[in-house]
Amino acid sequence: MNRRTFTQARTTPNWFKSSYSSADSYCVEVADFGPRLAVRDSKVTDSPRLSFSPASWDRFARTVGG
Repeated sequence: MNRRTFTQARTTPNWFKSSYSSADSYCVEVADFGPRLAVRDSKVTDSPRLSFSPASWDRFARTVGG
């Protein structure tokens, strides 16, 4: 993921799903939403969302990405 994507301010989130996802699998979607990064369940798009700072998201992605 490009860091620049997560630093541009937005008023409407632009949600995207992992390229590893398929139509019948469970996945999360991620969006840049102002100074925060939002994460939601891809199967229930009106579900509650988690919010991360760019630094927290970077740490998370490095940890789970190996």
